[in-house]
Amino acid sequence: MRVALLTREYPPDIYGGAGVHVEYLSEHLAGLVDLDVFCFGSPRESPLVKAAYEPWEAIGSDRPHDAALKTLSVDLLMAAGVEGADIVHTHTWYANFAGHLARLLYDIPHVATTHSLEPRRPWKAEQLGGGYAVSSFCERTALEAADAVIAVSDGMRGDILEAYPAIDPDRVVVIHNGVDTEEFTPDPATDTLPELGIDPDRPYITFVGRITRQKGIDLLLSAAERFDPDTQLVLLPSAPDTPEVGAEMRARAESLADQRHGVLWLEQILPRPQLIQVLTHSAVAVCPSVYEPFGLVNVEAMACGTAVVATDVGGIPEIVVDGETGILVHMDLGPDGQPADPGQFIANFAAACNSVVADPATAERMGALGRKRAVAEFSWPSIAQRTVELYQSLTRSP
Repeated sequence: MRVALLTREYPPDIYGGAGVHVEYLSEHLAGLVDLDVFCFGSPRESPLVKAAYEPWEAIGSDRPHDAALKTLSVDLLMAAGVEGADIVHTHTWYANFAGHLARLLYDIPHVATTHSLEPRRPWKAEQLGGGYAVSSFCERTALEAADAVIAVSDGMRGDILEAYPAIDPDRVVVIHNGVDTEEFTPDPATDTLPELGIDPDRPYITFVGRITRQKGIDLLLSAAERFDPDTQLVLLPSAPDTPEVGAEMRARAESLADQRHGVLWLEQILPRPQLIQVLTHSAVAVCPSVYEPFGLVNVEAMACGTAVVATDVGGIPEIVVDGETGILVHMDLGPDGQPADPGQFIANFAAACNSVVADPATAERMGALGRKRAVAEFSWPSIAQRTVELYQSLTRSP
């Protein structure tokens, strides 16, 4: 069976959970099917990558909606390039429309993995302008016509069926995201910490995620004003949605650092060995997202043996067991996709973090249970096998 996997992100150009998912999924699928990866950007060294595409340069770069037009230019190239595949599998709206075109052109099944949904991210209008209407059109058209839609959590499946009621529920399959628990494993070393400016003798709370309102980084910065004074806050943010959002959050972090000692804003994607060490020695790893179809950072932290404090949105409750592997903080969302009562949420989130930091024995117990759960429930070999079984149900190719 020849599978064409279409994605915006692929190593080394990874900035979010969808890219990490594609990296590991492709690695494990390669031993089960004849796999070709098609991605955005410059050529890759990986033997799995058959082609990489740069956007049409005739499109300008200053208007917010140009990003969506550039995406469509790559989608056209991808659709042209996958001829001969038995099945096309796409990830995120950036590649979904290319899969839809390939389905029409070559009469092959299209499988679309949903890592988020445009209707659940209204703040993207701030980032894309009119391009948000284009991205929404691409996603809706592709998902409603896809032969199968993979949801990365049960919560995500519910969101898909609510946002797109035209999709037959029988075509929406849950296959969880995963983590390499041999790579993400507790690291007893601490040499990375002082190199990054972290005091290993003081407890610290770690955030890893993109600079976007979706990840709740603004809520975390407000909650951190209530953290115990001896607790450090290590922020590992990346890939701001817009320059304006990036500037706003940096200014917020600088203001917080003026108020309390030990606020580190490290705007970079750490090499995985360093990230694993930082997560391992965190008193708490936090995920204050307002929207999270899965929440890979929670599984990565759990695999490193670290307690988690996270919101109870989307797929997170399928990962973090409240009171066992961490604490879930309830969030009621308003019509704008933000907390209906931000003040109450901020107070509750800060209290949950402080309670875990103040009780190292409980934090250690939660971390151990989290590690055990990550190994048992979120392994990549089983995820790849389930994906291949889905392919086989859609095609008669050997």
